[in-house]
Amino acid sequence: MKDFLWILIVIAIAMVFPIFFFIKENPFDTASFLSLQEKEMVAWQRARMQISPSRTNYVETFKDMQKNSEPLKNVDSCILIGAPPVKKRLLTIGISSMKRPQRSYLLDTLESLFYSSSLSEQKHFIVLVHLADPDPMWHSQMISNISTIFKPYIQASQLVVINTPLKSYLPLKSLKRNFNDTPTYVAFRSKRNMDYAFLMNFATNHSDYFLMIEDDVKCVPGFVTQIATTVSAWENKPWVTLEFSPLGFTGKLFRTKDLPCFVNFLLLFYQEMPCDSLLSHFHDLLMQQTPVQFLPSLFQHMGNYSSSEGKFNSLKDIEFEEDDISSPNNPAASIYTSLKATNDSVPMNAYSLNRNFFYAKSAEAGRHLTVVLDSPANVFRVQVLTGSDLKGENQLKEGQIELGYSYTNQINDCDDYILLGLLVNGILNKQVLSNKSGKKVKCVRLLVTATSSSGIIVRHINIWVK
Repeated sequence: MKDFLWILIVIAIAMVFPIFFFIKENPFDTASFLSLQEKEMVAWQRARMQISPSRTNYVETFKDMQKNSEPLKNVDSCILIGAPPVKKRLLTIGISSMKRPQRSYLLDTLESLFYSSSLSEQKHFIVLVHLADPDPMWHSQMISNISTIFKPYIQASQLVVINTPLKSYLPLKSLKRNFNDTPTYVAFRSKRNMDYAFLMNFATNHSDYFLMIEDDVKCVPGFVTQIATTVSAWENKPWVTLEFSPLGFTGKLFRTKDLPCFVNFLLLFYQEMPCDSLLSHFHDLLMQQTPVQFLPSLFQHMGNYSSSEGKFNSLKDIEFEEDDISSPNNPAASIYTSLKATNDSVPMNAYSLNRNFFYAKSAEAGRHLTVVLDSPANVFRVQVLTGSDLKGENQLKEGQIELGYSYTNQINDCDDYILLGLLVNGILNKQVLSNKSGKKVKCVRLLVTATSSSGIIVRHINIWVK
């Protein structure tokens, strides 16, 4: 028995000493986000966890770490849009977004967040978006789109957009290549760990709870109430995170008082593994050995394109319950256009619910196809389909859809328009988030934003009204 104990002691020393040596000789960062004492504490716990996980009380160590874990002082995250609420709210919903090679889903995700929550629910949360890509053109475009489409939520302090300059990031060269990942992917996931850390660092003081989601998900209606109900039931129970989706980093709920320690943990091990794997180790450190999951899931992955270059992601959550979409109403309306139509094509074909379509010879920037409703209505969804149904040819590559409001009772136009969304691959399918000043929609306008010399087909302009 004594021999066994001596062997165990030797193994422990062999495991712990290299960890301490590595931390002192090869610090992970040059910005000193963690003190040497905090790094040694984490390393010591990780080593003990490998030896005897059942005999170590990690919760006390975590509490000791929390005493010294504060929001990072030398991270210069700045606000691009909006302002945090003065009064602390129940929930901060955090999203970190990067430019994608094919298309971005961020606007769709924001739309789903707000559309899936009632006005009373929206009073209890703030959406915090971290634009984490260094491309200035992408930044400018996203700021413009978000500012236009989500203006009411920005004004109500329900949406804040931030950015963290690259000078705040840790080195992304000569990183460890774990799991046989390519150097490019290692740099990508290492930066993502820091993206999430800076997002959470900014979120520490604005709410009681923090919900992490990806920038390519849709939500079930009433998800805020379901989360609030669950939190109330688990308020006095021990947990690190509550999980409302099994997909990656989406749907993970934290207490905001725990965020500083997890932020430090992410930065300490940022180059080791992806964030969801780090979260699993963080659970181990705090003795939450089994995920606390709730079904059915409240969030579903959308789209097929990953934010990682060359990656295809068709991951879906089989526990997510889809909502059925009813058929469009297309209430009585007149159609007006400045597009040059072929001889036998009429604009009304685009608005009919049959298989007719409208064909224009060309599409110059500034030209439009506008649906003017006979009576203003509460529009809650708009769908626009361009291009051939079979081959996808003759799409309107660059265009946008706008909602119009009338103040002077014009017959063939509206006095004011707001952007609903941009065509992507010739298609838009959007829920209408809010009515401007409570007024009903009078017009739905398809506007060409860049000239196309080839002909375009407008298959459908579909409208759903309450």
